[in-house]
Amino acid sequence: MTGISIDLEAANRELAEARTSGKPCPPLRGRLLPEGDVESAYRVQQLQTRAWQGRGERRVGAKIGLTSRAVQESLGVFQPDFGVLTDAMAVGDGVEVPIRRLLQPRVEAEVAFVLGADLTDERVTTADLIRAVDHLLPAIEIVDSRIAGWDISIVDTVADNASSGLFVLGTTPRRLADVDLRLCGMVLEHAGEPVSVGAGAACLGNPLHALEWLARTLARTGDPLRAGDVVLSGALGPMVPVTPGAAYEARISGLGSVRTCFSKEGER
Repeated sequence: MTGISIDLEAANRELAEARTSGKPCPPLRGRLLPEGDVESAYRVQQLQTRAWQGRGERRVGAKIGLTSRAVQESLGVFQPDFGVLTDAMAVGDGVEVPIRRLLQPRVEAEVAFVLGADLTDERVTTADLIRAVDHLLPAIEIVDSRIAGWDISIVDTVADNASSGLFVLGTTPRRLADVDLRLCGMVLEHAGEPVSVGAGAACLGNPLHALEWLARTLARTGDPLRAGDVVLSGALGPMVPVTPGAAYEARISGLGSVRTCFSKEGER
């Protein structure tokens, strides 16, 4: 820890202002939050999500981040992180996203778990997870950062709700038993050309491992995953910067496809 003062409210205000103005703020680490202080970063995240819920947004699930070993190593961390999903972040399959809603968007393909049972025990097992998952969907997460230039550490991204933006779910539900999540291949295309490829194994070795980590983590906090929640697994391949006016389609073997597109440049 450094000797800087911790200012959770100031960090929250800067992130909120960045969302409203469309102008990213400087990194929070070493300025408003100490380097490596993940606990304080989650407290800032909670301030944001409470404000969104106070405005009437409904929590619909959670997203898992930092599931790639390469990304973890680049940030000097050795575990994933998480953020909250609300109904205001959901976008329909193929529906155009106004680019003005976002600051520095990138897209990545993921598996979405839709739960049919609560996961309240921090000792959850793989068998518990399999029983709890109602179905799977292909998903595109539109990640975003309120931190200028994506100059983020673990503290910055956690405070910024795990660099959340929007999310798009496909419309082809599949049973977990019918999909090999470890080996399922993924291709993300733009204008018919692959821009990101990967597989389930890129997500902590298996997206189920990411779900297990999240279920245990949230159970320990006293705010566990519940039936009906949507959980985004984390990326199956590299994330791709968004080009205004472009369309992206993700295909995941065994799960089908999902598509998102963006308007051209526009005023906020």
